[in-house]
Amino acid sequence: MDRSQLLRRLLGERILVLDGAMGTALQGYGLVAGDFGGEAYEGCNEYLNLTRPDVVEAIHRGYLEAGADIIETNTFGSTRVVLAEYPPLDQ
Repeated sequence: MDRSQLLRRLLGERILVLDGAMGTALQGYGLVAGDFGGEAYEGCNEYLNLTRPDVVEAIHRGYLEAGADIIETNTFGSTRVVLAEYPPLDQ
């Protein structure tokens, strides 16, 4: 059974629980500019996937341990428009 089929089956059996607010959870870690890769990237939560994967993983684990059935990736703001606010990573 592939994931889509499993998801459909589970939705037919019960209400599935999604994870919570990733940005709010990240704020709880008190991250500073260095956690994001420097001042130029401060506030770009998507960069934390590269610079602080431990924090992203801890949040996901917490949601799973709390009973979430489905977790989302930390890529809410990974659009061209949002990422254009930050310098390219290769600079």
